[in-house]
Amino acid sequence: MGGGGAITEWKDIPMELLLRIVSLVDDRTVIVCFGVIGYGLVFRFSSWSREITLFLVVRTVNEAEIFFRCKNSMNNLVLSLAPKLTNLQTLVLRQDKPQLLDNAIETIANCCHDLQDLDLSKSFKLSDHSLYALAHGCPNLVKLNISGCSAFSDTALVYLASSCRKIKYLNLCGCVKAASDKALNAIGHNCNQLKSLNLGWCEQVGDAGVKCLAYGCPDLRALDLCGCVSITDDSVVALANNCLRLRSLGLYYCQNITDKAMYSLAYSRVKNNREMLKSMKNRYEDEGLMNLNVSQCTALTPPAVQAVCDSFPALHTCSGRHSLMISGCLNLTSVHCACTVQAQPSSQCIFSPCSLKCSIHGLSSSDIEVVLVKILLT
Repeated sequence: MGGGGAITEWKDIPMELLLRIVSLVDDRTVIVCFGVIGYGLVFRFSSWSREITLFLVVRTVNEAEIFFRCKNSMNNLVLSLAPKLTNLQTLVLRQDKPQLLDNAIETIANCCHDLQDLDLSKSFKLSDHSLYALAHGCPNLVKLNISGCSAFSDTALVYLASSCRKIKYLNLCGCVKAASDKALNAIGHNCNQLKSLNLGWCEQVGDAGVKCLAYGCPDLRALDLCGCVSITDDSVVALANNCLRLRSLGLYYCQNITDKAMYSLAYSRVKNNREMLKSMKNRYEDEGLMNLNVSQCTALTPPAVQAVCDSFPALHTCSGRHSLMISGCLNLTSVHCACTVQAQPSSQCIFSPCSLKCSIHGLSSSDIEVVLVKILLT
């Protein structure tokens, strides 16, 4: 080796030589080696008539990440690999077509007790047995993606929530049977560390479930309620009052949402931070909503949405920075972000006496306070 030190461990092998070895041996040998190397590299190889691509990262003996993309035989591959990767922490299973069956998930749950991050998205063939197995075998789950798993029931999800209480990131988009008020009640009571939840197009979700989330998960940062057509202003009011760290809220096509919801979001900025004005110059830009989607919420009016935009400077309508999404709401085209305001001549005053009178007319005392706060912040 040209006078260099002796090779005593896998990690001492030069990258080029190691990759050459990997390219020559069979899949089973490579998998066994990966189980013991503890090497901080990413390996990629194709096999089984180029039907499988495997990405495996082994940082240490106790930490591993594995990503599968497989055209066929994924279920058998998982059944073979899971028992050899008992220290696995991250497992992402991507499928071109549904292949995974309950027996593969049961094997994962029985062998990979340290699993923290699991992606089973679009696994249409899985049943409640998989969720029950995960609840028993993987209590340390922090991130779970079961989007599109339409066969899961809310009873199984309730059971999972009662066992996997460390969950912080949960994707239930399209879980039309599992995501119900009953399930959200269980999540709110058990998963108090929850930070991100996707409930896109879960039509069984109503105000009762969202309120349970708001009361039980105060650290919630991102919530997608797009297509949850049953929710009303009551859901948004509960979120505004209890989830003070909320940064992203999706309300696309929630057509029961009215101005009351918008004013509750705007007012929460002041009502829940009475001392904010004292240090506003230093941290105002870094707090509050950063993404809001009210597209197709056709009941909203410009003054209400403008109040939200003014209260949270991180919301932008300007080109290239769209974080306030209002597509499909033609009456909201006049809503503008802080960038537009700053570009206007100083002689122009947004809050003229006439416009202020129009804004206040018909509002409650709390809503009037929102308008007054807007004036103080400009």
